[in-house]
Amino acid sequence: MDTVNGNYINGRWASSSDNRTYEQRNPADLTEITGRWPKSTVQDTQQAIQAAERAFGPWSALTVYQRHEYLRKALEVIEKNKTCISQMITRENGKTLKESQMEIESSRKEMEFLMHEGLRMAGTLMPSRVEGVLAYSIRVPLGVVGIISPWNFPFNVPCRKVIPALMMGNTCIFKPTNLTPGCGAEFVKLFEQAGLPAGVLNMVTGSGSIIGGELVANPAVKAVSFTGSTEVGRQINQSAAATFTRTQLEMGGKNPMIVLADADLEKAADDAVLAGFACAGQWCTSTSRIILEKSIAGDFLTLLLERTARITVGKGTEEKTRMGPVCGQGQMDSILAAIERGKQEGARLIAGGRRISTEGLQHGCFIEPTLFSDVTPDMDLAQEEIFGPVLSILTVSHLEEALEVANGVKYGLSSSIYTRDLEKAFRFLEQTEAGITHVNMPTAHKEAQLSFGGVKLSGHGIPESGKTGFEFFSEHKVIYIQY
Repeated sequence: MDTVNGNYINGRWASSSDNRTYEQRNPADLTEITGRWPKSTVQDTQQAIQAAERAFGPWSALTVYQRHEYLRKALEVIEKNKTCISQMITRENGKTLKESQMEIESSRKEMEFLMHEGLRMAGTLMPSRVEGVLAYSIRVPLGVVGIISPWNFPFNVPCRKVIPALMMGNTCIFKPTNLTPGCGAEFVKLFEQAGLPAGVLNMVTGSGSIIGGELVANPAVKAVSFTGSTEVGRQINQSAAATFTRTQLEMGGKNPMIVLADADLEKAADDAVLAGFACAGQWCTSTSRIILEKSIAGDFLTLLLERTARITVGKGTEEKTRMGPVCGQGQMDSILAAIERGKQEGARLIAGGRRISTEGLQHGCFIEPTLFSDVTPDMDLAQEEIFGPVLSILTVSHLEEALEVANGVKYGLSSSIYTRDLEKAFRFLEQTEAGITHVNMPTAHKEAQLSFGGVKLSGHGIPESGKTGFEFFSEHKVIYIQY
């Protein structure tokens, strides 16, 4: 399927101003070009911003119930188009069809919650110290906002960002990542089919530095919500300082899973394989480090090796596949380089570690599920984000050492502990340096009704999702009326 696609600006699909394009390729078979997409210019981005500016006044003047109705119609379109959307996610990202379908279901649930939450974000009535005065606050939209989404959840993350922005009365410029532009287009089509007014939601594809640079630098854009690497997030925040552009940054992670001697080892091993290898280890909340008490390390590794060996790697379109390819040539090269560094550092490779190039998979970005033992806290394997199907095993003597190792990284997105000891569980919850944490649950678990965001170099600004997702896309206006 090699087709030329367009940007979506002011309610119309159009090529870039200079007609330049780039290719998106299927990570399961790099010989397959799934489509050609606009390599947008600054001029294209400015046109999208201008369209959003024009649309802001009429859109923000609607009641929240009127905006809710447009989004309700878009939600209905998901159900009608879920087969097409799931196929696009698998084609561009590499996930299994089951994982793609789960992403759509998560998006639907998240969208439903956020739409209803938007109806509840009315403000606060407070008593005044002055007789005869009514004092209250309301939330008002910011204006034009930029949305920069990642490739690992190319449908769910835009939903998490765009829905609260639109419900609050903002208008949006949406930039999907170059690896999954078709998923971004499928997301936009929901609103197109729902009859969303022209200019309220616009999409531009192409270079992140060109489009993102203009979104941050243009004074008409009041906020930018970004999910991606810490390095790019840092650049956005530094640039945003010059224009006082509000930023919401969801970035990297090096998520630890602590397993204590009293834990249910079977459940912990099941969850480690799920959180470590689902979506080829490319969740930002995937488990990356497993920290074991030494007394159970041997038994746990046996369970982990048994489960890892049962994972069938292949194309996401095949029913037998349990883990698809990683998302593209660059991602594959980066992961394989990290595996080589791990071997050179002295960690012991006990499973996987190689690219898969058997018949039928030789043109894809397939990597074996990989386990390293004998990892020490100072190794790159324990410190740097790999974002792939690689689990590093570290051993400790007790909970205090486990917490020191778990917290001894620059990231702080998600964490978990497996234990039957309530006192130890609560000590962990108090001391873990993470924005999201769990007891006897995978690091990847999240729900729409609560905020999603990290600490340290994993997150900056007001977290997305839950109530805070609306806080980011709105300003407080405080009102006093003497009657």
